[in-house]
Order: sequence, then C-alpha cells, then structure tokens
Amino acid sequence: MKNHADKPAEILLLKSKLPKELPGRIICTFAQILTMTAKAQAHSSYISGLFYALACYATWGVFPLYWKMLAHVPSQQILAHRVVWSVLFLLGMLLVLKNKHFLVYLKQPRILGLLLLTGMLIGGNWFVYIYAVNHDHIVEASLGYYINPLVNVLLAVLFLKERLSRMQVLAVAFALAGVTWLTFHLGHVPWISLLLAVTFALYGLLRKKANLESLPGLLIETLLLSPFALCFLWMVNLQGNGLFLHYSRFTDLLLVLGGPVTAIPLFWFGKAATRIPLSTIGFIQYLSPTLQLMVGLLVFHEPFSAVYLASFGLVWIGLVIYSLSLMQEYRNRRLN
Repeated sequence: MKNHADKPAEILLLKSKLPKELPGRIICTFAQILTMTAKAQAHSSYISGLFYALACYATWGVFPLYWKMLAHVPSQQILAHRVVWSVLFLLGMLLVLKNKHFLVYLKQPRILGLLLLTGMLIGGNWFVYIYAVNHDHIVEASLGYYINPLVNVLLAVLFLKERLSRMQVLAVAFALAGVTWLTFHLGHVPWISLLLAVTFALYGLLRKKANLESLPGLLIETLLLSPFALCFLWMVNLQGNGLFLHYSRFTDLLLVLGGPVTAIPLFWFGKAATRIPLSTIGFIQYLSPTLQLMVGLLVFHEPFSAVYLASFGLVWIGLVIYSLSLMQEYRNRRLN
C-alpha cells in the first residue's frame, strides 16, 4: 500500500510530463470558442435584422391592398382614425416594452415643438398616400417613393452642407429628368409623387437632427395631432357623415387596425436598423415602391403608358447610379 506522503511526488511527476505549452493551448482554444460564438451571434443578429427589414418594407409595399379596402371612407376620416388609433396602440405597445422615453420628451418644449412639426409632415404624407391609393394613383405614389432617396440627397446638400460626388449629381440629374419628362407630357406636375417624396424626406431630415427614438417619437407626434383628429371626427359624426360605427363592422375593424398597421412596421424598422448596416437598408428600401408599383399594375390595373415607362426608366437609372456611388463610398471607407 502506497503512503499518502508519496502523493505530492506523484503529482509533481505528472506535471513534469505535461507539455509546457498546454496552458497556452487552452487559452487559444478558449479564445477561438469565444470568437466563433461571437461570429455566430453576429450572423444570427444580421439574419434577424434582414428579416425585420424585409418584413417592414414588404408591409409598406402592400399597404395599397389595405387602404383600398377603405375606399368607401373619405380620406380625411381614414387619416383621423389612423392618428387616434395609433396613439392608443403605440401607448400600449410602449408600456408593454417598458419604454417610457416618451415621458421625457413630454417635459421638453423644444422637442415637443419639433415633434409637432414632424407630426404635421408625416400626417400630410399619410393623407396624400391614402388619397392616392383610393383615387387610383398608386403608380404615381410608387414613383414618389422611388425618388425619395434622391430628394434625401438634395436636402442633405441644402441643410446639412454635405457634398455630392459626381455620380450622385448624375443620379439626381436623371431623377429630375424623369420628373420633368412626366410633367411635360402630362401637362401638370406629378404632385402626388413630389409631395410624398418631399414630405417624407423632410420628416426624415428633422427626425435625424432630433435624434429621438422612432416609436416614442411617433407616439408624441400622433398624440399632438390627436385633438385635431378627434375634433374632426366629432364634427363629421354630428353632421351624419361619419362612417365609424355607422357602416359595417368590417369597416370599423379596418379603421381600428390602422393603429397597429402603422406602428408594427416601424417597430420592425427599428429592430432592423440596429442589426444590419444602413447601406443594406438603403437597398432593401426599393422593395416598397416596387411592390406598390406591382400592386397598382397587376392588382388594380392602373394605366402605365410609354410616358410613365420613360419617366420611371430615367428615375431607375438615377437610382442605379446612386446605389453604385454608395457602394463605392463604402469600399473607400473600408480601405481607409
């Protein structure tokens, strides 16, 4: 039988037989496991962000199908209901998410003033879009969202003093040529396209400068608009023209669902923006007007003459040039 006093000697002998580089190998293996785990998590985050972005822009792209079901409701009433039900849904959503940043915004007069302005811009944008869908101008509306990125570029030059590359100047020139061509041949300015593009671009610019969270900001915007919306709905109801609770339960349901239909895609966008690069979102955003165009042409059979084809073609060329310029900028940043 071995003596207990011999055990330390056996341990020393065992240690002497172990490779001296073993601790280093263990550390390297552990570091590799951590790196692989981090890469797997980053890949998973990217994939989920991609799905959030696709879901967001696809939903916005098929919006005409939803609003078209309310074609019998005046656009002003749809807008007013969208504002009111958005307030209630957003409030409930933020409370569930335990996001109380909107309470901070309510205490700052400067932010409230800015959100009132952005609220009027997004409200105007919603109204023009609903009007366009329910008056058979979906194709013209889709053109507005195609040229929106290029309007963003112009606003960045005017207000943020950013400089355009030669390719970006060329891209904007093609977009302007497309709008000018359409104006000349239609005999009037495509005001639906321009209003949608400009109001959404101004909204994005002001929200970017404000640097506020999207959902709490939208809650305050709709909250500030809600007194006007409620007053309008009360007046049309007194006049006997209000359709809510006076037409059909399906219509009532669609008007109420205007709240979640507004908030949920924006929530998805916020999730996507924290998981994938903005350059990726920049490409995915073209999914929305493309789906709108397809819905207008294939579902509702709106006319698409050679004049429209030429106008869209010029704008699409501008977008291709603009996208190439973004890719070039991205490569230059990576090299530097």
